[in-house]
Amino acid sequence: MHKTLSVINTLRKIIISILLISLGCIPLFKCKKKNTSKKHVASFYTHEYMAVSARKEASEIGALILEKGGNAFDAAIAMHFVLAVTYPQAGNIGGGGFMVAQPAGENPVALDFREQAPAKAQENIYLDQTGNVIPGKSVIGHRASGIPGSVMGMYEIHQRFGTMPWSKLIQPAIYYAQHGFVLTEKDVLELQEVIDELDSINGPNVFTCNKWQAGDTLKQPELAKTLKRIAHHGPDDFYRGETSRLIIQEMQTHGNWIDSLDLRNYKAIWRTPLKGTFYNYEIITMPPPSSGGIALLQILFMLEKWNIHTIPFQSLQQIITVAEAEKMAYADRSKYLGDPDFVDVPTDSLLSKSYLMQRLNQFGIPSKSTPSARIKPGIITGYESEETTHFSVIDNKGNAVSITTTINSAYGSRVIVKDAGFIMNNEMDDFSIKPGIKNQFGLIGGKANAIQPGKRMLSSMTPTLVKENGNIKLIVGSPGGATIITTVLQQLLNVLIYKQGMQESCNQPRFHHQWVPDILYLEETWKEKQELLDSLKMAGYTIQFRPPIGRVSAILRTQDNRWEAGVDQRGDNAAAGK
Repeated sequence: MHKTLSVINTLRKIIISILLISLGCIPLFKCKKKNTSKKHVASFYTHEYMAVSARKEASEIGALILEKGGNAFDAAIAMHFVLAVTYPQAGNIGGGGFMVAQPAGENPVALDFREQAPAKAQENIYLDQTGNVIPGKSVIGHRASGIPGSVMGMYEIHQRFGTMPWSKLIQPAIYYAQHGFVLTEKDVLELQEVIDELDSINGPNVFTCNKWQAGDTLKQPELAKTLKRIAHHGPDDFYRGETSRLIIQEMQTHGNWIDSLDLRNYKAIWRTPLKGTFYNYEIITMPPPSSGGIALLQILFMLEKWNIHTIPFQSLQQIITVAEAEKMAYADRSKYLGDPDFVDVPTDSLLSKSYLMQRLNQFGIPSKSTPSARIKPGIITGYESEETTHFSVIDNKGNAVSITTTINSAYGSRVIVKDAGFIMNNEMDDFSIKPGIKNQFGLIGGKANAIQPGKRMLSSMTPTLVKENGNIKLIVGSPGGATIITTVLQQLLNVLIYKQGMQESCNQPRFHHQWVPDILYLEETWKEKQELLDSLKMAGYTIQFRPPIGRVSAILRTQDNRWEAGVDQRGDNAAAGK
């Protein structure tokens, strides 16, 4: 039944009160409050700690964990599981992701809990007998799913950095699954887009049992049972126990290849984060199988050499300069990047100054669009979705966490594991299912990202930290499929070069170029700048307007040593802290 606003607020207070009691906390945190503006939200600052995510429930729980004395890693684990309940279009236990983090007093770390191809998967599994791609096979339905990594990823984080009991960190998610959470207008709109597919693939289920309206409460009792098992047994339940059995039964009944050995053999991998410099800032970001870190560092190098700091914000020249650098980075992505455990990714070469200067000198200082057909992947001398979610956490102990996680497109493969209540990913589409063929986000891949048993598919997720004088300056990331890299890039430029506040940066209109197709994508708000649009067309760009790009959740250290949240109004993002 549709709830009134007062009833919604009362329910939310009751939930938080119960969670406070279960965690032994007192409500000393503040929540992100939106103003009445349709375009912008007010800035939000704290002094001690902060959590920012796609949902207020997750951010509030993160703040509660920090208030209780847990660290940023504890908060991140709890937030991840809450998002799996309250943000089912992207939050997950049936997907995977990446973490880049700065533990207090230690070196930065990166964790890869990306999904893998099953052992029985082969390079041509999505091709017909004539070698053509079978439309939709890698996107919708059971065969689109890879082996999930999220539960193992959270457990790895807990084993290495957690301070609170594992089971306690999952209790808030269990509560929201049992008692429900309140759907927003955006939730309902996104659910309506996939509700027919969810129903046709799974039959009647919790997502399709009602004609949902904003303010309704969605409960997920089967998911609650699964989370209880994970809380009690840890990842053993998901990869070896009852939940594992349910996954295998669901997958193999409908033609997927995931079996018990695939689940038993899954491991999250600690990797060395990529580091680079941009003016006087240190950039710490995700290595392969994320393409985001390499592409981000390549673009930043080019922009510094092209003196981006002298180019006015949102001017014709700024857009041209950024777009041309993006084209070159995405061209390299198409050829060289893949899972480093399977292919020799030439990371050092791709990030070397000599190589990047060669790329810059090939085209010179940009003044107009270079057709993408003329931009090829660079020559090196040796080797070494849209629906994702990101959250950022900083604590008062010096720990900073940046996590991006996904089931790929909204509601993943649309497959709900029977009797387990969670949605499986459609990450197999992130492989290059045939060289030169675009995936659902328009990205082209090559042999380096071909399907192989046990291989991790290439990703655009770009969780990133920025340091200034050895201290955390910025924690940032975004969903958005192919647009993740450029969304993160624009936050760095807005804050570091144009000295904008974090919320001001999030409010800015965005643009994106990914080399192929040769289109400059602009958010609808750019239509207000007709003179600039005319100039871009004169410079040779084909322009296409598109829905909002990215949903940033970021934290910035201000000049007066406060934390400022970046809460993207494109979603239901929220911040909490003290």
